Amino acid sequence: MIVTEPVVVIGAGPVGLAAAAHLAERGVEFRVLESGPAVAAAIDEWRHVKLFSPWRYDIDGAARRLLEQGEWVEPDLDALPTGGDLIDEYLAPLAKTLGDNIQYGAEVVAVTRVGYDRIRTAGRESAPFLVRLADGDEILASAVIDAAGTWRRPNVLGASGIPARGEAEVADAISSALPDVLGRDRERFAGRRTAVVGAGHSAATTLLELGELAEHEPGTEVVWVVRGTDQARTYGGGAADELPARGALGARLKKLVQSGRVQLVGSFRTESMARTADGRVALTAGAQQVVVDTVVNSTGFRPDHDMVGELRLDLDPILGSTRALAPLIDPNKHSCGTVPPHGVDELTHPEPGYYAVGAKSYGRAPTFLLATGYEQARSVVAALAGDWEAARDVQLNLPETGVCSSNLAYGDTADEAAGGCCGPAPVSIEAPVSRGLATGISGGLLTVIEAEQSSCCN
Repeated sequence: MIVTEPVVVIGAGPVGLAAAAHLAERGVEFRVLESGPAVAAAIDEWRHVKLFSPWRYDIDGAARRLLEQGEWVEPDLDALPTGGDLIDEYLAPLAKTLGDNIQYGAEVVAVTRVGYDRIRTAGRESAPFLVRLADGDEILASAVIDAAGTWRRPNVLGASGIPARGEAEVADAISSALPDVLGRDRERFAGRRTAVVGAGHSAATTLLELGELAEHEPGTEVVWVVRGTDQARTYGGGAADELPARGALGARLKKLVQSGRVQLVGSFRTESMARTADGRVALTAGAQQVVVDTVVNSTGFRPDHDMVGELRLDLDPILGSTRALAPLIDPNKHSCGTVPPHGVDELTHPEPGYYAVGAKSYGRAPTFLLATGYEQARSVVAALAGDWEAARDVQLNLPETGVCSSNLAYGDTADEAAGGCCGPAPVSIEAPVSRGLATGISGGLLTVIEAEQSSCCN
C-alpha cells in the first residue's frame, strides 16, 4: 500500500526541532512528539549552565531561515548562551513557528510497524510505522526520526556497567548530572561533603560550582572520584583550544585540584554503596572507601533501544550506534574534534525509514557535537524527501579543535584556555591527592584520566 502518513520526529530538543525545520522547509508533513511539558525539557534541567560554543555554532540553518520569516531577533553570534538562553532565545521561538505540529506530554513507549513484528518480512517496507504513546494513543508514520537523546538514561555508578551493590538502596543520596549547585539545589550541597563521580565536562562544571560554593559556605567539601590514573582529558590540551570558554574549564579545575579545594581520588572503580551509621553514603572500591553526604552521577548516558525493539536495527555491539557510524565516533580513537562529518548513509538501519539522530545516534560514545546533529538531521530529511544528492553532500565547518556545543563551560577567562573533550590530544597532568581522603590512598601525586563516559552533548 501507499503510505501517506506524516514523518514523526521524537523529541523537541535542538536536533529534533532542526529536523522539523528541514521537514517544514521541504514541505514534508510531520509531527513532533515531546515527552516533556514544553520544548527542550531535558535542557531546561540544566538551563543555568553555560555552553562552550558561541551562538554561531548553536543555530541550525533551516531553523534560522524559518525564524527569519518572523520577528525573531538573532542573538550575538559571538556570545556564549546558557541552556536557558538556548531555549528562550532560539528553541522556544522556533517551536512557536512550528505550532501545532508539536505535541507535548507525548511520551513514546514503542515504535514498530503496523501488523509486523521484527520477524515478519513480506510487505514490511510498505507498512506504516506505529508509534505508541504512554497514554495508549497510537500514531501512524511514514518514517521516524528518533531524536530522543539520552538524558533520561544515565549510566550507573557501578564500574562494571551494572549498578553497584546497594546503589538502588541509596538512590535518594544520588544527584543526576549538572545540578544547580549555586541556585535551585544549593541547600543540598552547602555545608556538606559531595563526591562527583566522572571525568567529563559535566563533572568538571559541577566541580567548579562546588568549589565556588565552598568559598562561601563553611563545611562544604568536594571530592572528585575518577576511575583511571594516566591521562587528563578533562584538563585538555592547552591554549590550542579555539573556544576559550571550553579551555578555561580545564584550567580552572586543574587549579582547584592543585590547591586542594577539590580532593581527588583516582583508580576508584565503585563496587558497592551503603549507608553509614550516621546516615552518610560510603562508596567502596576494593580497600578504598569514600564517605560523603551526596553523590553526583556524572558518568554519562546510554540510549534507550527498548522502545524500538521490534524494529530491525544493526547496532554496533560496543557503542550501540549503527555499525557504519561506530568506527567514526569510537571514543577509544576519537575526540569530538576528530569525528568526521556523516549523514544518512552512516545512520541507515536495515529498517527503512527509521533513523536515530543527535546524541542517541552515538549510543554510548561521548563524542557527539550539536552542530553534527544538525547536519545529520539535514541529511536524513533530504533523503526522506528524495533529494539524495543533497543528502550525501555532508559537510561540517567547525574550529580546528571541534565544537561540543553542549559541553558545558564555567567562566569566560580566555587566557586560561586548556582544551576539553573536543580539544587536541590529551596530556597527562599530575595533581595532589589529599592524605586520609580514602582508605588505602597515601598522599602524593596522582595522574588523572577521563575513564568514565561523559556526555559531550546532552
